[in-house]
Amino acid sequence: MTKQTVIPVFFSVDEKYAPYLSTAIASLIEHSSKKYQYEINIVYHNLTLYSRRKLERLGDGKKNIKIITTKMKNNLRGISDRKETRLKADEFTPTIYFRIFLPEMFPQYDRAIYLDSDIIVLHDVAELYDTDLEGNPLAACLDMSTFGNPLFARYFEDAIGISTKQYFNSGILVMNFKQLREEEFCEHFLYLLNFYDFDTVAPDQDYLNAMLKDRVKYLDMKWNTMPTAEADEKNPYIVHYNLFFKPWHYDKTKYGEYFWHYAKKSSFSRAINREKRNFGRHGRKTDDERLKQMSNRCEEILASEKTFKKIFDSGKERRS
Repeated sequence: MTKQTVIPVFFSVDEKYAPYLSTAIASLIEHSSKKYQYEINIVYHNLTLYSRRKLERLGDGKKNIKIITTKMKNNLRGISDRKETRLKADEFTPTIYFRIFLPEMFPQYDRAIYLDSDIIVLHDVAELYDTDLEGNPLAACLDMSTFGNPLFARYFEDAIGISTKQYFNSGILVMNFKQLREEEFCEHFLYLLNFYDFDTVAPDQDYLNAMLKDRVKYLDMKWNTMPTAEADEKNPYIVHYNLFFKPWHYDKTKYGEYFWHYAKKSSFSRAINREKRNFGRHGRKTDDERLKQMSNRCEEILASEKTFKKIFDSGKERRS
């Protein structure tokens, strides 16, 4: 472990995902070590005071756990609101790209972990925090949710400009905030967004993959185990219920027992069970439609003259 004993962990959430975040935080706390201090930062958008208080109370009585809630728009002093930094030259709303803005929003941290809300932690994240980044600004796992899909493979290679074996999932990240600030990564992202406004399937994830090609430390897949049909991890460190692999929607989701173990003890358990009951046929149809939309989007982008690969390969712009 590095000399710094405070381990910053970031989540982002809105009201819809508060119940699942509660299970994620509860599992993280249960697997934390008393040797370290964990600062759990919840960056929220449209989260009620009632839900914020319930999430904050997860740290009650735990001396090594500090839970901090921060409203997204109230902590942007480190990012200038000027024409060239307005998202899509329209309104300054960085919510969908929040991971990219974290280093600027929280200058007090030199390194941090980012975690999606649809996870369960089964191992001490102190070990994840201590990953040797080997000079890279980011550490992540390959995105297993798209393996075996030839259309997505073509999208990664011909639109993003990287192979399937390089495309990483942005739901579990170790981020070198200091390096990203020094490289003015946020500013470069805003420039690319405003000047080119690339079409994407996964907005922030596609930008991160395109901009950081060959500059990522790849983590053991135990840190981002997804319940795909091919998954066979016997000892996952973090289970990530990515895309449509939600145990609160589908019966017999692989690794679902880990989620329900914490959900049963959650103060949001009634809301979680209600979501499970109400999802039904309509929810499954919506997921099918969303998957079809993603596939159609891939086809549209591949036919475009303005893709990450074409712009970067032309030499008109640098990746990062």
